[in-house]
Amino acid sequence: MIKVTVWNENRHEQKNPLVREVYPEGIHGAIASFLKEDFEVRTATLDDEAHGLTDEVLNETDVLLWWGHIAHDEVDDAVVEKVKQRVLDGMGLIVLHSGHFSKIFKTLMGTTCDLKWREADEKERLWVIDPSHPIAEGIGECIELEKEEMYGEHFDIPTPVQVIFLSWFEGGEVFRSGCTFKRGKGKIFYFRPGHETYPTYYQKDIQQVIKNGVEWAKPTKLPKPVYGNAKPLEEIKCKNQKIKN
Repeated sequence: MIKVTVWNENRHEQKNPLVREVYPEGIHGAIASFLKEDFEVRTATLDDEAHGLTDEVLNETDVLLWWGHIAHDEVDDAVVEKVKQRVLDGMGLIVLHSGHFSKIFKTLMGTTCDLKWREADEKERLWVIDPSHPIAEGIGECIELEKEEMYGEHFDIPTPVQVIFLSWFEGGEVFRSGCTFKRGKGKIFYFRPGHETYPTYYQKDIQQVIKNGVEWAKPTKLPKPVYGNAKPLEEIKCKNQKIKN
């Protein structure tokens, strides 16, 4: 069974009564509750020891989900480096909503990951623009959300391997809301919806996309590449070799 760790900074839930009302078990609790239907799941938060991402936890994690917003700077750089190395070694990473500004995502992307945003209770349609991709399996032409925070282009990320979802917002903007990347042996999926004051993670299609993302991002069982100086596989015949006395 795929082992999943759901990481959430868990700060809005402590400071904002509206967020506690929407997510009484925390955003991490809400996400973990539906992932437990198919995967082995644990949760971790910012205030846990080592942010809940000890060496033992990371080494036992196949796919890590990341939700953060107001406390990106509080994430220890040493933990970020460990997560980065695990991704390079093959651990999957799913970055959700405002996690686009997390240290780990910006480190792996190598760009600012900046964008436009607006909170105005807008309708959002996430159009499936790559219906052949396994992350879109079981989803129709689009996912409609009654209210969400707007994210708009330009989204300062490297060119994705694939864009699976493109959002349209009631105010007119569009956004690349489902993007995949590869770093080392690891696969990364950025999925935009999930503002803390909206019940987005209770929406069945959103849950299905995240489940599909976990299946897609799980580590592949390929041999570890060999690096460094290599002996020839066959005899090399040197021609026109000049020998200096």
